[in-house]
Amino acid sequence: MLRPDAANPFGDFTKMLEQFKLPGFDVPAIMEARRKDVEALVTANQAAFSGMQSLAQKQADMLRTTLTELQTLAGQLTTSGGTPSPQAAELVQQTLHKALADMQQLAQAAYQTQAESYAVIAKRVEENVQELKTLLQQKKV
Repeated sequence: MLRPDAANPFGDFTKMLEQFKLPGFDVPAIMEARRKDVEALVTANQAAFSGMQSLAQKQADMLRTTLTELQTLAGQLTTSGGTPSPQAAELVQQTLHKALADMQQLAQAAYQTQAESYAVIAKRVEENVQELKTLLQQKKV
């Protein structure tokens, strides 16, 4: 059974730290920043997972297509008595070009997934820098 405060995993930890009343140590602000860090990691992981699922689906589709094309090619070779026809050679060339294009698509999809995940983390790092600057400016005043 979930506790009522299960939605905030930092609740107990925040209460514990607030008991110590350290001067210049803004516990709620620090805990909020760490919560945002965790959220950014979750978002980045979700983007990476989604991208990996998409890549796996594309790979499966490509494999099915390639196997079908190879099966067609094998059928043509056996009906022609084992001698490759010009159409079979053309089909092999087309299959190789399509496989290369598919690999380029996969590489682009992997790059896009990595870029999206990196963007989430980079944004959070920038927010951390800004939060730190704000905290340091407050101490100077």
